Amino acid sequence: MHTLLTALLSMLLLTGTVTRADELSREQALQRLSHADAQTRREAILLLGEVGRMGDVTLLVTTLRDPSEDIRQYAEQAIWRIWGRSDNQEVDRLYQTGIEQTNAGDLQQAIATFTRIIEIKPDFAEGWNKHATLYFLVGDFRKSLADCDEVMKRNPYHFGALAGYAQIYARLEYYDRALEYSHRALEINPNLDGVRRNIDVIERLIAQRRRQMI
Repeated sequence: MHTLLTALLSMLLLTGTVTRADELSREQALQRLSHADAQTRREAILLLGEVGRMGDVTLLVTTLRDPSEDIRQYAEQAIWRIWGRSDNQEVDRLYQTGIEQTNAGDLQQAIATFTRIIEIKPDFAEGWNKHATLYFLVGDFRKSLADCDEVMKRNPYHFGALAGYAQIYARLEYYDRALEYSHRALEINPNLDGVRRNIDVIERLIAQRRRQMI
């Protein structure tokens, strides 16, 4: 029996019937996200990270609850990669420039770059998200919140923006709102350990405030 299976597998490989991860079509990858085999799910997620579209995130989000921890990590990375593609060459070039400026600490130039991005392609949610992050970093929380609103209009699954709301509201000491947005982020992506830690801090601050009011 083992010999027969080996022979059949060899024939399939020779005829090209066995499909490698990088040869899967996008549609096949989406179908295989719920496959019983973990390696098959992993390969599907990796491919979607390369070729997936915004509409595919609806299914990818379900894999953030996969039993396998590494698959959950791959899924989160794939989602971020999809979000970071604008399907516009000029915007993608500016996006990379903005990331480099941010990493170099040139925040004002990065803000200018992402402002240009959202002018060129206002429906690109990740352009708004990076804009929001930069305004948070420079301490302009009002503008950061406004940008988060724009992100969520375009991408209701954006757990990063939801976590961003939570951080801003915590800084502003609106702890109930911070807690609400933290939980909303975890409803989409339960793997955000930093958000869970922040919830513990926020809950302690809320309890402390209540004691002071007694």
